[in-house]
Amino acid sequence: MPGKTNNGEQISFLFEMLLPAINAAKSGVIELFFMDAAHFVQGGLPARVWAKFRMWVKTGSGRKRFNVLGALNFVSKKVETITNDTYITSVSVVDMLEKLAAKYVGKPIMVILDNARYQTCDLVVNKAAELGIDLLFLPTYSPNLNLIERVWKFVKSKLLGAAYIDSFEDYSKNISQFIDNLDSANIDKMNTLVTDRFQLFHNCSILSA
Repeated sequence: MPGKTNNGEQISFLFEMLLPAINAAKSGVIELFFMDAAHFVQGGLPARVWAKFRMWVKTGSGRKRFNVLGALNFVSKKVETITNDTYITSVSVVDMLEKLAAKYVGKPIMVILDNARYQTCDLVVNKAAELGIDLLFLPTYSPNLNLIERVWKFVKSKLLGAAYIDSFEDYSKNISQFIDNLDSANIDKMNTLVTDRFQLFHNCSILSA
């Protein structure tokens, strides 16, 4: 858990804001999205494989990144994406908001997102207001309340763990195709990951370093 997590804030946010939004989405009142960026570096991602003999897996060279800004629809489990190989910025977030508004015309939209500066800036907030999209910012240090974090972890472990992909073009393509098909090819797994059950830290022991 993040060292600066405020458990009280998380609990209040969960029961007063997040769960009501999820219930509204389940009832079809709103389209609810969990948004966050993932940065996939073309290199070796560790994984464990049980074998009788030691095995070696090649890794990609360099540190080129494939960046994905994703917006996870809580109900459909579809992940909308904006991608690049440079940086995710406020312009990327604006592009995502415009994409959601165009796809879900006439439907109330709410987006859950963290407090990264490129998401809380005036450019994003003003564009959301212009498009009629509600932004719901998570308490600081609360990745456990952002469901798309679970999806990014699944993508990395399923697709990239101990895997070698030679070219950056193929690397990016494989990631994009896998994410695009999460709501179909991996719907059973998505249904177990994307739920209204959240990990909280109010009833656990904290170990000092």
